[in-house]
Amino acid sequence: MKRLYYESSYIKTFQAKVTGCREGKNGQWDVTLDQTAFFPEGGGQPWDTGTLGEARVLEVHERGEEVIHRTDRPLAVGASVEGTIDWERRFDNMQGHSGEHIITGCIHRRFGYDNVGFHMGSEEITIDFNGLMSETELEEMELEANEAIWRNLPIQILTPSEEELKSMEYRSKKELSGQVRIAVVPGVDVCACCGTHVERTGEVGLIKVLGMIHYKGGVRISLLCGRRALIHCVRRQKQVASLSALLAAKQDEVETAVARLKEEKERLGAEISRMRQAEAEAKADALPESRDPLAVFEEMEPVQLRKYCDLLCERKKGEIVLVCSPKGEGYQYAVASRSRDMRAFSRKLNERLNGRGGGSSQMAQGTFGAGKEEIESAFFASAEEEMK
Repeated sequence: MKRLYYESSYIKTFQAKVTGCREGKNGQWDVTLDQTAFFPEGGGQPWDTGTLGEARVLEVHERGEEVIHRTDRPLAVGASVEGTIDWERRFDNMQGHSGEHIITGCIHRRFGYDNVGFHMGSEEITIDFNGLMSETELEEMELEANEAIWRNLPIQILTPSEEELKSMEYRSKKELSGQVRIAVVPGVDVCACCGTHVERTGEVGLIKVLGMIHYKGGVRISLLCGRRALIHCVRRQKQVASLSALLAAKQDEVETAVARLKEEKERLGAEISRMRQAEAEAKADALPESRDPLAVFEEMEPVQLRKYCDLLCERKKGEIVLVCSPKGEGYQYAVASRSRDMRAFSRKLNERLNGRGGGSSQMAQGTFGAGKEEIESAFFASAEEEMK
């Protein structure tokens, strides 16, 4: 079977003869051809999609020496069909794969690190290296990679003989056998590769690093190349412009404006917290001390609810204190006591009130799927049983 994508990555349409067609899973069909320009997944690069005649090509895989085209309908064995590659997807992948070689080559030459993992996803490209870099060093590598793009270097695909291969220095993530393809970016990278590439680095257009995390003793960087990198930059620019308008700040001053807003939010949050605490203490002081059970219904956030329940219990407003706040069609709750086991008590309430939750021996929390009167009735009945 002839692999046209190795003859040229730029073949968009081709003629082929159907050599096999068998039914697969989920109403799909596995089709083989005498030749194909559809690239199967491999080396971190996704498969091509497109059409074979009237059939849509959904996936492409290698199976032994065969390339399997997974289609949405059968094709007649022996028929001649025209294959059409989804060129936007293919060229995106070519830009991404060539861009990965360029930046990996720059990092390998600078630090000696190996590329130990590579994945081209729908949202981003990720590359794993077996060594560490600083953010500043990664920025330098991004600039160096883009300088290689601006030089518009030719990307050469070599198929050296076994003897020639022995004398070559090249990157590879695994031991190779048989015919090996070598992708060469002069002065930047030499790497064994089965994927498709652009002819010159200038066609990559742009490499934009999105981020870096520590991963398995090294780093994982994420990036985009070419058209996808441009779309990402345009989207981010629009977001900055929108933030600039919302903040009434120049675009270069958005970060400073957001920092000021964050500080103000924290200050206001602390002030609101103090006011809520004062309000809770005033409400608690208005209640008499008691050894009876106490149920209180207030509209509160979960954190406030727990704090208020604990405050009432601490100030001895009830032997067992239940505080409830409306949530959807039911209530969220906190129940506390200094002398009773609230884990067992909350389990009993949950059983009676279609509830969920749990906690410690002193305080439990959760939700009830019941109304106020039903909650009060069940709580006081359970508390009476508990305090006998």
